[in-house]
Amino acid sequence: MTSKQVTGLKATSGVGMMFFSNGAIFAALLPWYPLIAQRLELTSIEFGFIVASFAVGALVSSALPAPLIARFGATSIAVAGTLLLSASIAGASFAGAGWVLALCLFLAGFFDAIVDVAQNVAGIRVQSVIGRSIMSSMHAFWSLGALSGGVISTAVAASGVLDIKVYLMLVGIFISAVVFGGAIMSQPTVSRHVANTAGKPASSDRRRVWRLALAAALPLIVIAISGTIVEDIANNWAGMAGLEIGGLPASLAGIVFSVMVGSQCVGRFAGDLLIHRFGAVAIARVGGALIAIGGLLVITSGSNILTLFAGVALAGYGSATLVPSALTAAAKIPGVNEGAGVTLVSWLMRVGFLLTSPVVGTVADNVGLRWGLSITLIVGMAVFFLSPALREPRRNPVLAEDAS
Repeated sequence: MTSKQVTGLKATSGVGMMFFSNGAIFAALLPWYPLIAQRLELTSIEFGFIVASFAVGALVSSALPAPLIARFGATSIAVAGTLLLSASIAGASFAGAGWVLALCLFLAGFFDAIVDVAQNVAGIRVQSVIGRSIMSSMHAFWSLGALSGGVISTAVAASGVLDIKVYLMLVGIFISAVVFGGAIMSQPTVSRHVANTAGKPASSDRRRVWRLALAAALPLIVIAISGTIVEDIANNWAGMAGLEIGGLPASLAGIVFSVMVGSQCVGRFAGDLLIHRFGAVAIARVGGALIAIGGLLVITSGSNILTLFAGVALAGYGSATLVPSALTAAAKIPGVNEGAGVTLVSWLMRVGFLLTSPVVGTVADNVGLRWGLSITLIVGMAVFFLSPALREPRRNPVLAEDAS
């Protein structure tokens, strides 16, 4: 193995550790949701609006990553943001009322949005330097972190070995150490990336460039939102589905979350190879079909836990490449630099997180959670028809300048 390959492997591993830590820290809280909801005596609609505060926090902070990354660097922002995110997650375990839980989740979403863009920019920069696709695999590490956090947290919650407060503080310390190590490993390669230094166009041209860039980004935003809707269902409703649809006890309901995120993890590790072989468009189209089929299985599962497992597994696998493919395409939008493109799509895709849980919770309170999860049918069809937007964009002379 050459020194260049060793350097590339080290940087890729470092970014992978950053993605892993981000997936694991939030997932450490999720299997406790059914128990927290029972302790706070929350209805489905109350729970839906409370967990949506995570998305509100993310939307509030989503304009911050680009200037912060430009000022302090992607890896530094990822480390600092993870420390604050870990503290917010640990704080949620102390919530004695719904509004306190909502505040902690708001802060978690605020810092998570910053970390998310920082680690994606770091990954795209490493990908650019080493000259091969890695972003689906990086998001696979996120899913692996989420799966690990979910499985371990489900086991801890079921066993009662550790109190939630102690457990989440220990997880936060461990995750902070992992992301710090990943930043050290990847920083030299991330800093080698050469940004676009072209002069900025006149203000009237910049407005035109941004209008065209936004038009190009819109279908990518819808695809990314579709991916986040499936992720939001996994995060906030998979455990509830295990409880209310599958008939599992609250302490074991996190198994459904693990099945859904585990299938997504498998899909993401296979994603780079499949995209290289068949293209991002074809893989997204198949993914949309799988999400719709999975949603149909959940709706028709009755009380059959195996059918429920199959439905959430198909939806998770189908969503695997949607967000990484949309963000990779966003980094190539003509006229804007990678940070601005990723921030634009990452910011607006969080509308999915903002709307999903209130919608699902409202429908669930009126006609049942099974029908609340039917939103996956709409998501699957949207991805199926919008997947051509993931094709490599053609350069337009009008967008030759950097509008960032």
